[in-house]
Amino acid sequence: MRINVVTIFPEFFAAPLALSIPARAAAAGQVTYRVVDLRDYTHDRHRSVDDYPYGGGAGMVMKPEPFFEAVEALGASTPIVLTSARGRRFAQADAVRFAAGGELTILCGHYKDVDQRVAEHLATEELSLGDFVLSGGEPAALAMIDATVRLLPGAMSDHESAFSDSFWERGISAPSYTRPPVFRGHAVPDVLLSGDHARIAEWRRTEGERLTRERRQRDAE
Repeated sequence: MRINVVTIFPEFFAAPLALSIPARAAAAGQVTYRVVDLRDYTHDRHRSVDDYPYGGGAGMVMKPEPFFEAVEALGASTPIVLTSARGRRFAQADAVRFAAGGELTILCGHYKDVDQRVAEHLATEELSLGDFVLSGGEPAALAMIDATVRLLPGAMSDHESAFSDSFWERGISAPSYTRPPVFRGHAVPDVLLSGDHARIAEWRRTEGERLTRERRQRDAE
């Protein structure tokens, strides 16, 4: 697949995409990254991507023209995602959907806001990481990319591991433990040391269900 990122900070992505699973997926030929500098699609000597908001108020708003021109130059197809605090919360199902496609384009906002015409007439969806505000859309874009490319063939040495993660067609996964069996007086649950795979599977199922219920209860409070 091809992943396009439109941003005013292309250097933000250089190191993360060259490390670990995002790099492994690229080396396996499963993904190519195109990180585009939004300022390359401006037409004034200051390479301005923002302006004052109509109606007044604090902060600056990112202009629509550079986003439209960047996406048109890329020849990008859907989905085109705008990272936005107004957006629906990104979920594992979105990563699965993106990984099954051939292309993904992410538009990174910055400053106070992005002109609403980008959201309504360019992006096909708005996504958020949660109910908090970041200084820009770059961290959110990177999280979405990582969640997506780890699902591609060849990205993980143990691809089965991805299918046992939390939120993969289920709720939260059960806790994990490794050696030593006792650390500073804290022991691994006996069932995990029993060698009884049926009991272990049942323990993981019930623990996952318990943690999912507790998480949903906390979210509802």
